[in-house]
Amino acid sequence: MRVLILGIDGYLGWALALRLVRRGHEVVGIDNLYTRKAVAEVGSDSALPILSMQDRIKAVEEAFGARIEFIEGDATNYYLIRKAMDKHRPDAVVHFAEQRSAPYSMIDIEHAKHTVINNLTSTLNVIYAIKELKRDVHVLKMGTLGEYGYPAFRIPEDAFIDAVIQGIRDKIVVPRWAGSWYHWSKVFDSYMLLYANKLWGLTITDFHQGPVYGTRTTDIVSEELFTRFDVDDVWGTVINRFCAEAVINHPLTIYGSGLQKKGFTSLEDTITALAALIENPPEPGEFRTVHHYREIKTLNEMAELIRRVAKQILGYEPEIMHLPNPRVEPEEDLLYEPEKRVLPKLGIYRLTRVMEDEVVMMLKDLKPHADRVKRIEALFRPRVKWRD
Repeated sequence: MRVLILGIDGYLGWALALRLVRRGHEVVGIDNLYTRKAVAEVGSDSALPILSMQDRIKAVEEAFGARIEFIEGDATNYYLIRKAMDKHRPDAVVHFAEQRSAPYSMIDIEHAKHTVINNLTSTLNVIYAIKELKRDVHVLKMGTLGEYGYPAFRIPEDAFIDAVIQGIRDKIVVPRWAGSWYHWSKVFDSYMLLYANKLWGLTITDFHQGPVYGTRTTDIVSEELFTRFDVDDVWGTVINRFCAEAVINHPLTIYGSGLQKKGFTSLEDTITALAALIENPPEPGEFRTVHHYREIKTLNEMAELIRRVAKQILGYEPEIMHLPNPRVEPEEDLLYEPEKRVLPKLGIYRLTRVMEDEVVMMLKDLKPHADRVKRIEALFRPRVKWRD
């Protein structure tokens, strides 16, 4: 297959590209390298060193004898997207080319506008390029389970689609109540893709999952192939931040009560799921919603897990520090269980990376780069508040 990855330079984009080329697929990537600039804007950097895109491509050739075609460009440029799709004629387009940070979207009006305009424009460009070129292309869009907020019931995987497309009144329509401007952009993404599917028959996979953690996959066989690893308050996800804090014996910073539940997935299991969905596309003209997570834990449970592993690997147990929660979210122990049906049908259900084992690997990968983590130590405390 030929796969076009929009946002190939990112945490998931690069890891997915490695998996696909190792499985014999052709990969074309587009990225404007914006995340590198935006992370630097907030004074941070990847905790693991990453190469330039040109050097990354060379490293792939040396490691696997495979070539990645890279186009430096912006997914909000319609003519760039259309030209790339017309030239390379991909079987699938993976849409990661969106501003992915909730805190970044909440900094001020300019960051909120950038998030909404960038994310929705890039999605519209993909939709219209496929429509105008009249090609059957499978679009896999990265959504988030955060689109649903925290409903006090099990989130069905397909009831929303049944109700909207088929107009069946007795189906449950799952409400979506996002928790940031970033999350609202993802909600509207889903609606736009669903509308394009209903109107023009586009083939869509709307992929929703919780936070991803991990420093490597089985394809990252050397430091030259590292994907980026953000740990600061704006760009880092919680478990990645905890591990970075642990390697420099900084207190593990829990925002709020720590009773918040989320569905976590290792980088390895995420890439395995994405590759399976690409290799097993929906039927032409089908809209497929997919929920993906592997382990549901509270923030308190994760912090205690990392303390245990840190004692084993690093020889000490970091303290735990509760800070005021900058976000507006429930902090009590709520029901959280999004339904999963699509991936188990594809045989993707077995947990291959248990969180405790993965944390061991993360601490070992981060320890040699503790100096990089130390340089951004001041950025573990939240600086962006949803309410003043």
